[in-house]
Amino acid sequence: MKKLVVLALSAAISAGALAQTFPSKPITIVVPFAAGGPTDLVARQLAEAMRKPLGDANIIVENAAGAGGTIGAGKVARADKDGHTLLVWHIGMAATAGLYRKLPFKALDDFEYLGMINDVPMTLLGSPKLEAKNYKEFASYIQANGGKLNLAHAGLGSASHLCGLMWQSALKLDKAMTTIPFGGTAPAMNALIGGQVDVMCDQTTNTVSQIEAGRVKGFAVTTAKPLSDNKVLKDLPSLQQAGVKDFNLTIWHGLYAPKGTPAAVTKRLNDALKVALKDPEFIKRQEALGAVIVTDNRITPEGHKTFVAGQIKSLSAVIQAAGQFAD
Repeated sequence: MKKLVVLALSAAISAGALAQTFPSKPITIVVPFAAGGPTDLVARQLAEAMRKPLGDANIIVENAAGAGGTIGAGKVARADKDGHTLLVWHIGMAATAGLYRKLPFKALDDFEYLGMINDVPMTLLGSPKLEAKNYKEFASYIQANGGKLNLAHAGLGSASHLCGLMWQSALKLDKAMTTIPFGGTAPAMNALIGGQVDVMCDQTTNTVSQIEAGRVKGFAVTTAKPLSDNKVLKDLPSLQQAGVKDFNLTIWHGLYAPKGTPAAVTKRLNDALKVALKDPEFIKRQEALGAVIVTDNRITPEGHKTFVAGQIKSLSAVIQAAGQFAD
């Protein structure tokens, strides 16, 4: 009995010492998409906000794009279990379980869940060449011309792909739009601005500046209610308001470490994340992009993982019904 007590005390002391010395080298946050996209922007702003609560740590953002985010995610799943390699990923953490029938990792088994970061609404956009001036005209035009239109997205498994998939399903078009995948958000947006494609659905973190500058037409947001607090998007209706029944989609982002990372380290990272999410500058920068900082139970590792498990179930059902797989 005495030996067990000594071992327990020794483990507690070791865990405490580990938490105090972490990080012992630069931390790398892997973004599984190209630089300049909405998830990359979230990760870079988060890295800046987490530096101070981690003792002025050196935090590097690394882009590892490809295969709908699974290349970067797989890299983190295989990384050293010491907390120095992390992943910022969005709803793709849940969607890829349905999109890919073979994956190099299991979303619920191969990561330590550190907490959610934000909820990001999506915006339905049209090319500046479209004549429609509002969502009612936009929806009528799509119903009449669906089979002739092109819908851009940033690649299978991207937020824009999932949004477009769910929106088309909700519209129940006689003839579906032709979906055109691009190698990231930036080239997809450039094609929309240039009129090479007609329609796109993407995160407000990437669309607010484009709408404000008049480069694209904003028609609706995907949240249950309009975004009345955002100066650029406040006049856009929600899809529910516009008659698309029960449509409510936000693209969340979360923070992850490889499975097996010591509990003392994951607690230090979760504590730092909570501090970062209360940073006034981080909040201001996120809100300017239309993002909403998470403040509910999803900020905890347990709440985060439970939420993602539910998302896997619901998104897999949508993907199965559409019959769109990435492999």
